[in-house]
Amino acid sequence: MAPGSSSGTEKVKASNDYIAGVAAGVATVLIGHPFDTIKVKLQTQRRNAQASQYRNGVHCLMQIVRGEGARGLYRGATPSFVGMSLESALLFGIYTQLRSTFQAGDEKSPLLYSVLPAGFLAGASVSTVLCPTELVKCRLQAQVKRGSAGGRSLKVYDGPVDCVLRTLRSEGVQGLFRGLTATFAREAFGNSAFFLTYEFTRSHMLSRLGLQTNRVVKDRDEALVERGSTSSMYTNHLMEAGVGIASGGLAGIAFWLVVLPIDVAKTRIQISEESHQSRNPLVHLRAIHKDLGIRGLYAGLGPTLIRAFPANAASIVTWEVVSKFLAGNF
Repeated sequence: MAPGSSSGTEKVKASNDYIAGVAAGVATVLIGHPFDTIKVKLQTQRRNAQASQYRNGVHCLMQIVRGEGARGLYRGATPSFVGMSLESALLFGIYTQLRSTFQAGDEKSPLLYSVLPAGFLAGASVSTVLCPTELVKCRLQAQVKRGSAGGRSLKVYDGPVDCVLRTLRSEGVQGLFRGLTATFAREAFGNSAFFLTYEFTRSHMLSRLGLQTNRVVKDRDEALVERGSTSSMYTNHLMEAGVGIASGGLAGIAFWLVVLPIDVAKTRIQISEESHQSRNPLVHLRAIHKDLGIRGLYAGLGPTLIRAFPANAASIVTWEVVSKFLAGNF
């Protein structure tokens, strides 16, 4: 082996993980952003003694489409594409590298002591990148167009750039990082649950189906091709994609079941432009619970869980397929 070739191979593998992460982020936004818009609307709506602005997720969807058309469902999508692409690249890249390091290169099966800290640290590492883009996204999603029925006295932004500039003028650079503590908590604890569910669900399903992990499929596929069993190879790939859909979708649901209350607090912190308002998520969690009870802490749960399965299934399958392709295993 030539000097430095092992190091070069590791660098290529690491870069592939980050590239696959970018693709996963794009897939997540394409599938999940409309559901996220509904979630933010439900979390930030104003209630009075008589009624809420939106009765439920379906009513919210109808109101958005009626007032703004289908385009309204993708309000704030531009910062989401930027944020999710960067976040997913870092998240999947850092997680994969940390997991491999903690398991000393043994990638045949997931281990609790490697998956849990790798997920926590990877999630924590993306919070600084994610916070400003989420703030812009939430403010664009929460606003109501001028002249619409039931419109609120929220400032209407012309787009993501206008939102950033107005935030900088009114709140300074620190304004873009409003909600960072809540974002950190959501991503660290949420991704611990996400990768734990994904890895162990995936490992169990692959074992039950008699398949190996996608980290060691190249030799298997080459052997099948040599025996002329290309149909078996494609069948295996289809089954692995099905496993990715199931494990990715369940992992997304686990993420939001664990951290949705933190996300509700984060959203309220980020859409506020009042400098005196507390940025401590615990303060907001106590206030929400006092006013609205447990139901308030899980505002937007329906569209969040409906979004979680397809969006995260698309993310995981895209990540796995692109990773295989870049590694020459597809």
